[in-house]
Amino acid sequence: MVRKPLILDFSEYDLDNVVADIEEIRRYNRQRYEMEQLTTVCYECTDPHTVVGYKDLGPDEFWARGHMPGMPLMPGVIMCEAAAQLASYHTGKQNLLGGGLIGFGGLEEVTFRGMVRPGDRFVIVLRLLKVRRLIVTCEFQCFVEQNLVCQGIIKGVRLPVDELRK
Repeated sequence: MVRKPLILDFSEYDLDNVVADIEEIRRYNRQRYEMEQLTTVCYECTDPHTVVGYKDLGPDEFWARGHMPGMPLMPGVIMCEAAAQLASYHTGKQNLLGGGLIGFGGLEEVTFRGMVRPGDRFVIVLRLLKVRRLIVTCEFQCFVEQNLVCQGIIKGVRLPVDELRK
C-alpha cells in the first residue's frame, strides 16, 4: 500500500498548545474512565476541517496488563477508538450533524504501521472528508514521535439517543 501524504505537516501544529483539555473534550464526548482515549486537543481549524489531539499513555492503561503480558502494546482497535473520539469531538463542537451523540459508523483502509506502548504520546491528525445527512467521514493518521503507526478512514453516525434510552 502506498503511504499517503501527511494530512498536516508536523510544523503546522504545536503539541504544547491546548485548544481543549479533558474537561472541554468531555463536553462533546460521553466516554469516561478507562474509555477516554484523548488527553488534549492541540489544533483545530474549520477551513478545512482539520483537528489534532493526543493521548498520553501511562503504565496503568486498562489494556497494558493483558495485551501482551510482558510486552504491552496498544491494541489497534483502541487506536481506532482514539481517532473516533477525536472525530466525535470535532463533529460535536462544529455541530456537523446537527447535534446529538455520534457513534461508530465504519472503518475503511485501516493499516497499522508501528507499535504503541505505555509511555508514548499517541498523536492523532484528522481531516473531514464529507458530511452527508447523518454520516460524517474523516481520514486519520496516528503518530508516535512523528512515526506513522496507524491510518485510515472513519465514519461516524448520529445515534438515536431516545431509542437507546428505552
